[in-house]
Amino acid sequence: MIKKEPIRFKDLFMIMVGCSLYGLGLATVNIPNHLAEGGATGITLIFRALFQIDPAYSTILINIPLLAIGYRFLGKRALYYTIFGTLMLSMWLWIWQRVPINIDIGHDMFIAGILAGLAGGFGSGLVYRFGGTTGGTDVIARIIEQKRGIPMGQTLFALDAVVLTISLCYIDVRQMMYTLLAAFVFSRIVTFTQVGSYAARGILVISESYQLIADQLMDELQRGASFVHVQGAYSKNEKKMVFCVLASNELSEAKRIVDEIDPHAFISVIDVHEVIGEGFTYDSPSGKKIS
Repeated sequence: MIKKEPIRFKDLFMIMVGCSLYGLGLATVNIPNHLAEGGATGITLIFRALFQIDPAYSTILINIPLLAIGYRFLGKRALYYTIFGTLMLSMWLWIWQRVPINIDIGHDMFIAGILAGLAGGFGSGLVYRFGGTTGGTDVIARIIEQKRGIPMGQTLFALDAVVLTISLCYIDVRQMMYTLLAAFVFSRIVTFTQVGSYAARGILVISESYQLIADQLMDELQRGASFVHVQGAYSKNEKKMVFCVLASNELSEAKRIVDEIDPHAFISVIDVHEVIGEGFTYDSPSGKKIS
């Protein structure tokens, strides 16, 4: 039986903080400097420019039909978090547009693009990291993925391209170029915020002394190790490969252990974006943990 994921206060709080940062960037950087946005947020900015509709209100108006259509494609937890994220973004947009905050960047559009990407990226990254979304095109992309099998990333890219193209009705090409700069920074910061400066690496070792290497890694570094059955493509020989996840500052020590046991061992090091389990998201019996 699949255990239902609970709705956690920590998640809701961090989604609220993320929406606050995202809304701050939109209200104090994007709007004053006429920078567009992709997705549903971009549509709210178009409505503001053409019809003077407050994005705080149009955010809700746009998402109501999308959520009504997409509720059965979202799990209950995802639906609740999406509704909460939508309401929080709307609330913070309303607040930040009425709080007298003026970020003086001397009309420098390059700085505006960087700041817009930073604020939006950190804010959205926090929302995504804690299981939320702010609705909009995410819902459409998920429906298309389930109905047509088209990956969400492709749909989101296409929708963003359409919205940004339409945005040329109220911004010029120069402003669009700075919007694209903001979008690039946004994507980098979202990834960084979701993953964090994650201090984990994976090490793959192929050696005849696999058992001894695994024992030493577990004994000296207090990290778990696993055996993966592999076969040489040329020799056709069956072997066992050692797989171990460890902190980046333990990598040199792990290489030393392998080299002392088998100087001819084949070693491959990979980046690990996330690890959930003993010694990483909670303490191991030795008290070691990657934070």
